[in-house]
Amino acid sequence: MRKFWLIVIGILSLLPGHAQKYADFADAVKRLNDFSAATDTTGLKTQVNQWWEMLQAKRQIPLIVEDSVIFLYRGDAKSIDWMGDFNAWGYRKDFPNKGKRVQNTNIWFLKCSFPKEARLDYKILIDGSQWLLDPENSNHQWSGVGGGSPNSELRMPNWKADPILTERPGIHRGTLKKDLLFNSKTLGYQITYSVYIPYGIDPKGKYPVLYVTDGYEYMLPELGNIVTVLDNLLVDKKIQPVIAILIDHREPINRSNNRRMQELNMSEKYLQFIADEFIPAVESNLPIHHDAAHRAILGASMGGLAAAYIAFTRPDLFAMAGIQSPAFWSRPQIYTVCDNPNSQKIKVSMTSGLINDSSDGSRKMKEILQNNACVYNYRETPEGHSWGNWRNLIDDILVDFFALP
Repeated sequence: MRKFWLIVIGILSLLPGHAQKYADFADAVKRLNDFSAATDTTGLKTQVNQWWEMLQAKRQIPLIVEDSVIFLYRGDAKSIDWMGDFNAWGYRKDFPNKGKRVQNTNIWFLKCSFPKEARLDYKILIDGSQWLLDPENSNHQWSGVGGGSPNSELRMPNWKADPILTERPGIHRGTLKKDLLFNSKTLGYQITYSVYIPYGIDPKGKYPVLYVTDGYEYMLPELGNIVTVLDNLLVDKKIQPVIAILIDHREPINRSNNRRMQELNMSEKYLQFIADEFIPAVESNLPIHHDAAHRAILGASMGGLAAAYIAFTRPDLFAMAGIQSPAFWSRPQIYTVCDNPNSQKIKVSMTSGLINDSSDGSRKMKEILQNNACVYNYRETPEGHSWGNWRNLIDDILVDFFALP
């Protein structure tokens, strides 16, 4: 290991114009090498403590320079693994995610390289059983179905949070009617949904409408934060006023029971519910255009699959489909559904991550859209299957569909 680290230090020192930028990285490499190679361990604990406290003070855990990362953890363990978007949370076995202990210390490390624009979720796995947030990293991203839980967040140097996600003081905000109940005869059970009404609209006017699957997650500030995005886009005059219907797939009396896997998995019954029951009832009491040209559907993962299925199956209802990291792999027949040159053309805005996300399936769908002369926008980001990916692109989708003329 000593030879490897010395080679790394040598390479970094030869990079023209980068000596200062890589100084901390090269110092960390040297320290780890020195700790491991120490033969006289007198005073070593003090040296380790001082170095670790210095990294903490500089907020350099993980240590990131350009496209290089050293994940670091300090603690007694038999094994340490870093799990996250980079190894598909354990599903990808070819990614070297196992930490190495620095001899003579209880420090563990993992050296990786990622695109400089990347943003990734991760956790630390101790002894194959105990999951931890990185105790030295204050950046978190909430993820997961039904509200989920926080992951630690790796932010590479060129990644930037979209300011459209920041709630602004003193601006006019739309109203949100939450947890409305709908009794469905088609489904045979109740569903919950919320309605976003833009500020200042004419109650006798007609406005476009956006139906959002996984609406509870899209609505949560820690996840999609779509209400703040809508408010800010309207204030910035980037979109026309849009009414949003946010569908919650959780059972109303038992929110731990999320029906999304049944409802969003190209379910004919759920499509019948949306088309024949839900849309007519919801739109009868709102100032909405009752035509496909002003109606969009949005979803992520299984919701992205559902958005494609519903829009392409019923283009008489939806002329626009927002598709984020779609789970096309779960129902490959979706490609046949969408590959119909004689169908009405759907306007599609699709996004996908490039790190163990859905880019292969999304690119295949992109070719189908292109061959069928559909109007589409397709965006890829160096991120994984995460709300941290999707939330940063919601504004792009909304502008694609509802930009002011």
